[in-house]
Amino acid sequence: MYRIGQEEINAVGRAILSRDFFKINGSGREVYNFEEEWKQLTGAKYALTMTSGFAALSSALIGMGIGPGDEVIVPAYTYIASALAVTSVGAIPVIAEVDDTLTIDVADVEKKLSPHTKAVMPVYIQGFPADLDALTALAKKYGFKIIEDACQADGGMYHGRYLGTIGDAGAFSFNYFKVITSGEGGAMVTGDRTIYERALIYHDASAVAFFGDQLNGIDQPLFGGTEFRVSDLTGAILREQLKRMPGILSDLRRNRTLLTKLTCAEGGAGGKHCKAPSHDIDGDCGTTLPLRFDSAEECRAFQQKAAEKGVGTTVPIDTGKHIYTNWTQIMEKRGALHPAMDPFLMEANKGLQHNYSADMCPRTLDLLSRTAYVMISPDWDEAEIGRIADVINNC
Repeated sequence: MYRIGQEEINAVGRAILSRDFFKINGSGREVYNFEEEWKQLTGAKYALTMTSGFAALSSALIGMGIGPGDEVIVPAYTYIASALAVTSVGAIPVIAEVDDTLTIDVADVEKKLSPHTKAVMPVYIQGFPADLDALTALAKKYGFKIIEDACQADGGMYHGRYLGTIGDAGAFSFNYFKVITSGEGGAMVTGDRTIYERALIYHDASAVAFFGDQLNGIDQPLFGGTEFRVSDLTGAILREQLKRMPGILSDLRRNRTLLTKLTCAEGGAGGKHCKAPSHDIDGDCGTTLPLRFDSAEECRAFQQKAAEKGVGTTVPIDTGKHIYTNWTQIMEKRGALHPAMDPFLMEANKGLQHNYSADMCPRTLDLLSRTAYVMISPDWDEAEIGRIADVINNC
């Protein structure tokens, strides 16, 4: 969480005092208003607010008609929720390498395409944009869908377009650790009417037909789904957080740019350390300065020295469930409690690409082990940035 305060308290109070803060209401309509404001900002045609980024990913996959017999390619470096969203709909996650930017490697995606590939899920880890030009060209060539996992990239962009709005559908997260937050929360966006209608039904199957006019203009038939609906308390917080988002991102990007300038000019010139490359540095959310080293040993030595001088860093190989080797449910192929619901045991998924091993993405493990993250604060002043730069330059 970056910034929150009295405005969010006032917004929640407003919703509570209305005594009408179920999502479907005739008072504040906070969730609906947030969706309209999110669409207006990002240019998305349709938006649905939900309980989490996982909910948004699952609903988008359902909207695409993905299920047993299908494969969805995900990067080896992402939170486990990306892969679990795939198994939640009965499909199989196929795990691809990341490139030097730590986002999905489009060349490896092409190698792992099969007749069963129905979608590819680029993930913008730490707010880093993926190579969407290359991925979009590949999707046009082979006919698969793109579902963008923008859960760590609220407000991030790629060549002037908002991340999450470039593929067939996009998912965002608003939990405590994201650019903007309501504690928990998420949103799905799409420009495809069929995906939207199916996601609408799926994400609130027990209420969508019984409260308000949510089915007005909906052509898709009702089917069983789940309940990812949020209340107007969440919507009220998100509306205030959305007002803060441009300032948060502007300050993150400014501070990241200055720290980069003081420590490692592009290409490694002007400093001891080399910044990892980016597919769009201007669109990058600015949450993180990734430093790339020649070896894991050099990276660890830097981390230790920086910590001794009061600057903490993270080596992403240590980030637990963000690394495919630590996706216990996926690697051990337990996709559901009941065997009949487990996609790894389904007849339709026999012969699909789920022969996972700990060493199957060596390039990803190598890159993660020799990268150090300096996490950026939007509230640093120039003196603090200068102090951190001095530490980095002398480690």
